[in-house]
Amino acid sequence: MTDIGIRNERPEEYRAVEELTREAFWNLNVPGCDEHYLLHTLRRHPDFIPELDFVATLNGELAGSIVYARSAVETSGGQKRETLTFGPLSVLPAYQKRGVGSALVRCSLKEAAALGYGAVLIYGDPAYYARFGFRPAEAFGIATAEGSFHPALQALELVTNALADCAGRFFEGDAYHCDANAAAEFDKTFAPKEKFVTESQRRFARLAGLPEPE
Repeated sequence: MTDIGIRNERPEEYRAVEELTREAFWNLNVPGCDEHYLLHTLRRHPDFIPELDFVATLNGELAGSIVYARSAVETSGGQKRETLTFGPLSVLPAYQKRGVGSALVRCSLKEAAALGYGAVLIYGDPAYYARFGFRPAEAFGIATAEGSFHPALQALELVTNALADCAGRFFEGDAYHCDANAAAEFDKTFAPKEKFVTESQRRFARLAGLPEPE
């Protein structure tokens, strides 16, 4: 297989990576998607970490993307512990099942550790993220911002015991807030695509504890 290249995203690639992200998520979790708009706004947020903004290439072409932002756990004792969150993690459909996503995750986690960050928390599919060492956040006593334990909330220590005595609630922060109306307007600047219901959307709804689309 052709080697996968991983490097930092370049400003002149922003629109192309947004196109890539739209293709990766379109009709995946919901009819249509807003991850490309989330990426667009995330880059300008103060919690965004440029050093952890990576793209993957195959045969000289953009194939995938991953970005990180600062997040936090508010402990039951009232302390605030800084953590990281990544996403969107995007791979063009034509390059999926070829190790691109795994390469992006592994490379970026290694760089995050080198930069001195202690832990990463994400919302994601446990069946996928377990291969990178992620565990249910509940194992560390970490709940959602609403105070409930959720199987999709996953945690990984980059430093041993970074999440020790860290029981509390996880907050992504407003970096991951997505205005639905603004996202819809932003999507109009892209080529039209059909929205429809897929089986992957039903699986996502079950994982997230949401009503299944009809």
